[in-house]
Amino acid sequence: FVFKLTAAKQQDHFFQAAYLEERDAWVRDIKKAIHCIDGGQRFARKSTRRSIRLPETINLSALYLSMKDPEKGIKELKLEKDKKVFNHCFTGTCVIDWLVSSNSIRNRKEGLMLASSLLSEGYLQPAGDTSKAAAEGLSDTPFLDLSDAYYYFPDSGFFCEGNSSDDDVVLKEEFRGIVVKQGCLLKQ
Repeated sequence: FVFKLTAAKQQDHFFQAAYLEERDAWVRDIKKAIHCIDGGQRFARKSTRRSIRLPETINLSALYLSMKDPEKGIKELKLEKDKKVFNHCFTGTCVIDWLVSSNSIRNRKEGLMLASSLLSEGYLQPAGDTSKAAAEGLSDTPFLDLSDAYYYFPDSGFFCEGNSSDDDVVLKEEFRGIVVKQGCLLKQ
């Protein structure tokens, strides 16, 4: 789950993610940042709250904790699609149903807005091609209220068996040198 980033001064930096989906998410986000900077645009993380006018009374962090509640939260499942098994995940429909049943929203349209905010702020992650394509802007909304759109909590232990993301051409290199600095990747 390692990827390499070569800086302008020809310095190579190797990053190791905990699992394949995390590696792919980091590579995708770094590519977006590079594309933005190369285009002469100032790179800044956009606040979802401001862009969709999310009311200040909605606390996404508290909502996330409620969603993860073992008794009353969203149940994490083992789902299968296209010969892949997704562990510790749930469908987009489950998220919207839970938001409705918990009286967090009045209707499914509001649910899509709130779930999109949770996704954009990193409280939910897309799993599988359908939800990833939507999150990358290939759909009307970043979050999908579908039974075949899979999502997971970032700290859930999610993993996918039979994942084909590694089908991309990966340059296999022997890692040489010494570890200069070691740490972990965090997104906020």
